[in-house]
Amino acid sequence: MSTYHIKSLEEYFQVYRKSVRHPEEFWAEIAEENFVWRKKWGRVLSYDFSKPEFKWFEGAKLNITENCIDRHLFSRGDKTAIIFEPNDPKEEAQHITYRDLSARVNSLANVLKAKGIVKGDRVCIYLPMIPDLAIACLACARIGAIHSVVFAGFSSTALATRIKDSSCKMVITSDGAYRGAKTLDLKSIVDAALESCPSVQSVLLVKRTYNEIAMKAGRDYLLSDLLEAVSSECPAEEMDAEDPLFILYTSGSTGMPKGMVHSTAGYMVYTAYTFKNAFQYREEDLYWCTADVGWITGHSYIVYGPLANGATTLMFEGVPSYPDFGRFWEIIEKHQVNQFYTAPTAIRALAKENLDFVNKYDLSSLKVLGSVGEPINEEAWHWYNSNVGKRKRPIIDSWWQTETGGIMICPIPYVTPTLPTYATLPMPGIQPALIDEEGREMRANQVEGRLCIKFPWPSMARTIWGNHQRYKETYFSAYDGMYFTGDGALRDEVGYYRITGRVDDVIIVSGHNLGTAPIEDAINEHPAVAESAIVGFPHDIKGNALYGYVCLKETGETRNQDNLRKEINQIITEHIGPIAKLDKIQFTEALPKTRSGKIMRRILRKIACKETENLGDISTLLNPECVEEIIKGAL
Repeated sequence: MSTYHIKSLEEYFQVYRKSVRHPEEFWAEIAEENFVWRKKWGRVLSYDFSKPEFKWFEGAKLNITENCIDRHLFSRGDKTAIIFEPNDPKEEAQHITYRDLSARVNSLANVLKAKGIVKGDRVCIYLPMIPDLAIACLACARIGAIHSVVFAGFSSTALATRIKDSSCKMVITSDGAYRGAKTLDLKSIVDAALESCPSVQSVLLVKRTYNEIAMKAGRDYLLSDLLEAVSSECPAEEMDAEDPLFILYTSGSTGMPKGMVHSTAGYMVYTAYTFKNAFQYREEDLYWCTADVGWITGHSYIVYGPLANGATTLMFEGVPSYPDFGRFWEIIEKHQVNQFYTAPTAIRALAKENLDFVNKYDLSSLKVLGSVGEPINEEAWHWYNSNVGKRKRPIIDSWWQTETGGIMICPIPYVTPTLPTYATLPMPGIQPALIDEEGREMRANQVEGRLCIKFPWPSMARTIWGNHQRYKETYFSAYDGMYFTGDGALRDEVGYYRITGRVDDVIIVSGHNLGTAPIEDAINEHPAVAESAIVGFPHDIKGNALYGYVCLKETGETRNQDNLRKEINQIITEHIGPIAKLDKIQFTEALPKTRSGKIMRRILRKIACKETENLGDISTLLNPECVEEIIKGAL
């Protein structure tokens, strides 16, 4: 029986039983047999849910880049590590071998050191989907710096918030980015952000679009110039198993985004293990995840998970609709992609287009189709299965989170029988629990409740940067001795899990977790706005879209409401980014509130979803009369 690579359903159940009965022995075996360590651990696991504190492979010493790069150089040095497919199909793709990758990572690591970056320093990476993004992450890891990647679609305000929260010493960015037909000016966004970020001492700039940019003397440096002056050899810093590898921010249901801190050893072991099994990756395969490295999916399943397995991983700079809606399928044919991992949002958008965009390409190289970011709806699942998979390739509908570090519940292709809309069974080592309204675990099947995890796993986030109390309150205060995911789920008669969606004030839009509070805070800064409330409503492409209820300071505001809507969305774009813009904005004189002043978003959500027949008892509201007015004005 192979513990590391599961190849049959019988083997899955054997491995799973071992993983939950003897978790320390199970993970020790995987860690020892599949990775290189400078020093072995003294203890596999110590944990205390009440603190909460979790330590995996305590006392072990390693560097993750030795596992992702160095150990492959002898046997895989000439193998392609990263394929870069540019935004413009006329631009030639790049093939970066493991040997090339080693030289480029080491060179950048030496540049970082020359600019004063040392172990433990935080480096913000604000780059488009170009190889330099993966290389920058690995260069930080090489010298023990903690990288904080910020998605290059975020505004200067959102960027500044993240830089300040973790006191980043350096920013790595580019002059611009190509996204479909657009050219984005990233450098000016960074310049605006850094007006309020005194911790940043230097900015390294990658040339991508070659547009004119302002360079600040003594702070801004062209990376190409610096790389010419350094060696391509850099010894890897020895890291403790529990040393932070990176910080990645995720939306909170209230206020500030949460800087999730992931450790080195546990994250490496779990992402590599789940990559191997969730995609049934084999040595000669070519794997493509369409996510951005600005999100956890890109960290775990474009960079660290694939490279730790010596895989060939594809990075795509562009969008699925440019230059036409056949772009994904063209890339699959061109590079003979074997495993394809994308989001339901992309699938739904492409399903609306003419099938000729799919059918004109040869997709026979595909072995596994994946879905990530949100539960995939049945219609999208069937379209994906029929038209991309030709009913021959399994779809893995994977559930996991920024906080979990790696895939938690997911079919293993060619092993687990799949079922549309179900994430099916937990990965080995993962112990899910469904909790009822009274806080009790429901052990039977055919139940629905709040999804928790009742035993630690190696890649779980260790804390929220600078705010361990918030980490405890958010994830470990709802139920004793369990991690609360914030999601609801049901378990069917055979034990398959289906994720039913968020149960807190986070809305998943196009696979992005958007907290409602930061959006409301941005809207409320508009001088005409008194207060606002954001809810989600179903959307054919995005899965969910955002619906804003806005109260103005002066009732009967005479200004053009269309202009107000544009101004409100502009403020959201400036504070958070265009991904958080509202699809619908309804102006209303009041919002339904409890007698303690809490906005009843449940009612607003039902109105937005056009489910007004059963709003429940509204007589206990402070202002029940406003509900009828809101229903009348609903968009």
